Amino acid sequence: MLATLKKYWGYDSFRPKQEDIISQALAGEDVLALMPTGGGKSICFQVPAIMKEGICIVVSPLIALMKDQVENLRSRGIPALLVCAGMTYREIDATLDNAVYGEYKFLYVSPERLRTTLFLTRAAKMNINFLVVDEAHCISQWGYDFRPEYLKIAEIRDKIGGSAFEGRPPVIALTATATQDVAQDIMARLDFKKPNLIVTGFERPNLSYSARECEDKLGQVLKVCQGVKGSGIVYVSRRKTTEDVTAFLTSQGIAAAAYHAGMNGKVRAAVQNAWKKGETRVIVSTNAFGMGIDKGDVRFVCHYDIPQSPEAYFQEAGRAGRDGKKAYALLIWNRTDLKRLGQILQTTYPPLDYIKDIYQKVHTFLQVPYEEGKEKGYKFDLAAFAKKYKQPAAKSYYAIKYIEMSGYWNLTEELDIPSKICVLVSREEMYSVQLGSAEADSFLKTLMRMYEGLYSGYVTIDEERIAAVGKYSVLAVERKLKWLASRGVIRYIPKVKSPVLYLATERLYPENLRLDKKEYEDRVARFRTRLEAIETYAMNSDRCRSQMLLEYFGQKNSAPCGVCDWCLSHKR
Repeated sequence: MLATLKKYWGYDSFRPKQEDIISQALAGEDVLALMPTGGGKSICFQVPAIMKEGICIVVSPLIALMKDQVENLRSRGIPALLVCAGMTYREIDATLDNAVYGEYKFLYVSPERLRTTLFLTRAAKMNINFLVVDEAHCISQWGYDFRPEYLKIAEIRDKIGGSAFEGRPPVIALTATATQDVAQDIMARLDFKKPNLIVTGFERPNLSYSARECEDKLGQVLKVCQGVKGSGIVYVSRRKTTEDVTAFLTSQGIAAAAYHAGMNGKVRAAVQNAWKKGETRVIVSTNAFGMGIDKGDVRFVCHYDIPQSPEAYFQEAGRAGRDGKKAYALLIWNRTDLKRLGQILQTTYPPLDYIKDIYQKVHTFLQVPYEEGKEKGYKFDLAAFAKKYKQPAAKSYYAIKYIEMSGYWNLTEELDIPSKICVLVSREEMYSVQLGSAEADSFLKTLMRMYEGLYSGYVTIDEERIAAVGKYSVLAVERKLKWLASRGVIRYIPKVKSPVLYLATERLYPENLRLDKKEYEDRVARFRTRLEAIETYAMNSDRCRSQMLLEYFGQKNSAPCGVCDWCLSHKR
């Protein structure tokens, strides 16, 4: 274990409990690891997977996180693959072929891909050593971020195999945010042979938690940026707020940048890289930022708005001080925020009749007839939907997410879907096509040389790469592709940025849509409990903040941290 750790990561020793988790996995046991953000979860499955013969399947809900981990593994000389939404059938087919016949150690898969016939057929041929479930709290209906597609993971355990272990491969499940009830539920839903929970402890002795009631939030954020040296993250609840806070900090001489899911993918990547390199000091972001970011020297995380649960707060605040040095987590709040929490409950859980109506309207919007659409994906523009049906966008979104939790469809995060082309004429006809200019002929030949399979179906292309090879501008490439399409030579689907809605079932008639009232009421009650818990944490003035968070996650009788705002005030 130590030799593998040293060879690929350069470390001489493991962090607490990492060795225990790896040993359990190598012994063929199912294991659930509860580790705080920055605790080194990826090491716990990557080390045993490298040591064992075969390929490790990693299930993760976040495409950006999977891409980061795959790139990180490849940079260390460890061959890894990725299958996720936004890829064509041919790309997925080729990737799964590589997983079966190539010398790869990791296959990262988004959960909705697990139950497809294509995946199950290939997985049965793979030599699988481990099945890893990252963000494992998503499998529990008691968890704060339940995703129904995770429920399919246990079903596939008996359909995949390998020679690394006798029978089905062991599960390594990992999460940073699970209460005791959620942890038990995770193990049951993943069909563990026996309960096997390893908790590293949620204490972060180097992290100082604080909460301040404040009307001048901008002034407070500026005070933190000026008072704490080093890089930081400011979390806000709305996209527009990221721009407003960034503009204010920049005007005060702070090197800040906004980040949210509505931005172009390349812009987001550039912002993230500049921050990781230290060129930008402060990122102002919605909760779209931070998952899988391997930056240890974050000195502060400031919450400009109250998050919706202690789980979300603990995970986001935990991105400070991952290097073990002194760091700060500050939550800023005022009475307006508390009022907003009450409104969030009504928006997040609209009435069941409203949710059922949205179900039908979405299908009508996508032009899906009754009894059709099963296992198909559709680009979905929420703003256009809300405008067409005169619905509040936020309320519509949460109705759609509730239907997702009920298992009827899956709405992906916003994807950059690349351009695709296919040739419409036969090979024989291609020779007789008169394009009218040597330049057009040359461009078409460039396409043919760069991309195989254009005659047999859609192929993903990259306009920037074509421009570099053919020495064109990107704008000229797009223009030429559109011109060829207008002449009927090719079909061109330009790249788009859009969420995709995958339908798990055919469109149901109103009387056949089942949304259980008791389950709805239970979910509302659990959500209300989380809101009350984070409100209590913000307003707390009589106990250690670290103790409050640890107790919420089931860690009783912990000692006061000595570094939070309450402990420091108590000492004084």
